[in-house]
Amino acid sequence: MRAKLIVAGVSVAALLGACTTTDPYSSTPRRNNTATGAIAGAVGGALLGYLTNTSNSEEGRKNALIGAGIGALGGAAVGAYMDRQQRELEAELSGTGVGVARQGDNLVLRMPADVSFATNQASIDPRFYATLDDVAGVLNRYDQSIVDIIGHADSDGAEDYNLDLSRRRASSVAQYLVSRNVLADRLYVDGRGESAPIASNATAEGKAMNRRVEILIRPFRG
Repeated sequence: MRAKLIVAGVSVAALLGACTTTDPYSSTPRRNNTATGAIAGAVGGALLGYLTNTSNSEEGRKNALIGAGIGALGGAAVGAYMDRQQRELEAELSGTGVGVARQGDNLVLRMPADVSFATNQASIDPRFYATLDDVAGVLNRYDQSIVDIIGHADSDGAEDYNLDLSRRRASSVAQYLVSRNVLADRLYVDGRGESAPIASNATAEGKAMNRRVEILIRPFRG
C-alpha cells in the first residue's frame, strides 16, 4: 500500500483522503484513436491517491460520485460527451503550450513543467493560473468525467528525488483545481518520476517533454 504524501500546508482531511491500493492510470486501456483531438488561494495539503474521504479505492471514488448525484454515462453518449469536452478544451487551451490528446474515449492533457513550474519547484508558476482556470472551468461543465493527475520527470538527478518532485507537482495541480471548485471526489493524484518517459532523455528536447504533469480525463461509467 502506497504511503500518504503530504505537501506543505495545512491538512484538509475533510476533502482529501487516505492511501491508495489501486492504480487507475496504468490500468486504463490505451486505445489508439485517429480523432483530433493542465496555487492561488491555497486549500492546504494534498494527499497522493484518491482525494475522497469515502474510500481509498476506485470503487470508493465511484460511490462518492454517485452519492454526490453525478450520473454515469453509457452507450453512444460516452463518445459524444467526450467529443464536446475535447473541443472545449482545445479551444480554451489553444496557444497555452498544453496539449490535448485523444486515447479512445479518454482525453490526456500534457502540461510541460517548463511552462507550469519553476526549475526544481513544485509551486505552480503564477503565469499558469489562467490556464488552470480554463481547465477547471471545462471540468466543472463536464462533471460526468473522472480525473487522474500524474506527475512525471526526466532522468536528471536522483530517482527518488524525481519521484518526489513529480508527486508534489501533481498534488499542486490537484490543489489548484479543487480551489477552483473541481469536486475532490473526482480526483486521483500520483507521480511516476522518471519511469514513464514519452521521449528520449538523451537530448534536452526529450527531457523537456518528459518533465510534465498529465491530466487523464475519463468518462464516468458508474
